[in-house]
Amino acid sequence: MIKVAKFVALALIATCVMAAPAMAQGADAAGSPGATAAPAGGWISFSGAFGVGLTVIGAAYGIGKLAGAALESMARQPEVAGNIQTAMIIAAALIEGFTFYALFICSTQNPWK
Repeated sequence: MIKVAKFVALALIATCVMAAPAMAQGADAAGSPGATAAPAGGWISFSGAFGVGLTVIGAAYGIGKLAGAALESMARQPEVAGNIQTAMIIAAALIEGFTFYALFICSTQNPWK
């Protein structure tokens, strides 16, 4: 788990470092001599894609842990398998609902419009 946390922290730092030059150029810099305009949808749209990726990875991890724990508990107590399955489906639906909301927010949020 510590390796995953270090990797996520390194990826976040790398994203912030790479995004800084893209956000540093102002809108009026394209008209000055020697300046070039930033490509449309360059590094700025990367933040939305990064958010979508984190959301999908987190949801997949959560649903995987949920299903694994439910299957293990069903194997230990088969007589309550119906109740466990119902609770698992409700929890998975809540996770999916939050995931779709987060994907919508990440894909439509663009403060630089």
